[in-house]
Amino acid sequence: MEFNNTLANEYEKGIRRTLPSYDAMLRLTQTFYRSNLSEEATFLVLGSGSGNEILQLAEQRPHWSFVGVDPAQAMLLIAEERLKLLPNNISLFQGTILETPLPITKFDAASCILVLHFIETYEEKLATLKEIAKHLKPGAPFVLVSKYGQLNSTETELQFDLWRAYWLQHTKLSASEVANMEQSIRALSFMQEEEILTLLQQAGFTQPSRFFATTLFAGWVCYKDIL
Repeated sequence: MEFNNTLANEYEKGIRRTLPSYDAMLRLTQTFYRSNLSEEATFLVLGSGSGNEILQLAEQRPHWSFVGVDPAQAMLLIAEERLKLLPNNISLFQGTILETPLPITKFDAASCILVLHFIETYEEKLATLKEIAKHLKPGAPFVLVSKYGQLNSTETELQFDLWRAYWLQHTKLSASEVANMEQSIRALSFMQEEEILTLLQQAGFTQPSRFFATTLFAGWVCYKDIL
């Protein structure tokens, strides 16, 4: 999915419809990090997008610094405008973590929120998570949020029914427009929870715990392996 200027500007509204508890999820991630980090910390934010996540995390933490990585220039331009008044040290880079040189060798924390399902193959997902782990200090907290489930299974299809009904009831989109959007979502990479937990373990993360789930999305907190 290419995030051009139009799509980037619509993302703010769309993500809160696609994921109705989006803001609550961000507050939970903020709570997790605050419980594990001191007043000074360095963050790696994969898929920093339009800056929502950094805005939430930076609240009342002026000494937390952030490095955001995102392949979409349009999203980064929005983020730069929204984040420019924050007192925090924030650097944004265009690209993926597999191709972007980072200014910090080891971070105190990292996140990968609503990114993994855009990465097509298992091998690419694993390489991405391993690269994140490589840039973390031992024991560093990490949050992963992604689409999950098994397409065509009874459970996931029931979640699609709810997702579809939510869009039809709470937006002005027609049934055909929602159907077209659904096809785009079905084309993204879905993984069952067991596969995601295996990915995290293979990448070097421990103590994974699901802290969040709503319709087609779920989130896990964990830590960089201390070994």
